[in-house]
Amino acid sequence: MSLVSIASATEAQEWRELCQWAGEHYRSRTFPKDVRIPTRPGLVYIPQEGVVRLVSQTPERREVFVGFITPGVPFEVSHPERFELKACTHVDRTTVMWFYWKDLEQWPYLHQKIQESFRQQLQRKLLWLGNLGQRRAIDRLRGFLSLLIEEYGQPCDQGMYLPWTLTHAQIGDAIGATRVTVTRLLGSLRSKGFVQILDQNLICIPNGVKLQPTPKKVASA
Repeated sequence: MSLVSIASATEAQEWRELCQWAGEHYRSRTFPKDVRIPTRPGLVYIPQEGVVRLVSQTPERREVFVGFITPGVPFEVSHPERFELKACTHVDRTTVMWFYWKDLEQWPYLHQKIQESFRQQLQRKLLWLGNLGQRRAIDRLRGFLSLLIEEYGQPCDQGMYLPWTLTHAQIGDAIGATRVTVTRLLGSLRSKGFVQILDQNLICIPNGVKLQPTPKKVASA
C-alpha cells in the first residue's frame, strides 16, 4: 500500500504536510544511486522520490535482495541476530524521509495507512518465503519474477515489465542460486515464452502468460 495513492483530499493534504514537515525538521535526504541509506531501529522511513532496494546481509557479508520500496511505501529496518537488513538506493536522486512513530500521530489518516501498509508487507513476506520453499530453482525463479511483476510491474506493448534492472547475481541471491544458474534458467524461460528481455535489460512477462500461482501452503496461511 502506497501513501502516494491517496483516496481523499484529507489524505492528500496530510501527505503534503508530512513532506513539508520532514523538510523543515531536516528529516529528509536525497541520495545518489547505489549508496547505503543510514538507518536505525525504531524509525519509520518513507521514500518521497526514487526507489529503495532492501537487502539482507548475511554473516558471510553476502547481500541478499529482499525487495523494492517505492515512493509513499513505509519501511522499518531491524537487525536480527544472524542477518542485517540494509536499505540502499536503487536509482539516482532517491529522497527518503524518516519519522518516529510519535511524530506520525499528527496525521491520523496517514498514521492508519502506515499501520495497514506494514500489515500488508507481512503478508507479502509470507509469499516470498513460500516461494523460496519450492524445490526446483526454475520454479523459484518463476515465482520470484511473478511476485516482482505483480507488485511493481508497469504495462507496456509486450505485457508487464519491471521498471528497474536487477543483475543475475542479485536474482540468484534472492532465490538461492548462482549467477550462472540464473542466466541459464532465464534463457530457458525466454525460449518457453515466459519472459522477454527489453531494452536496458528490463524483464517483461508477455501478454497472455499466466503468473506463477502462489504456493498453496502460503495461500492457506
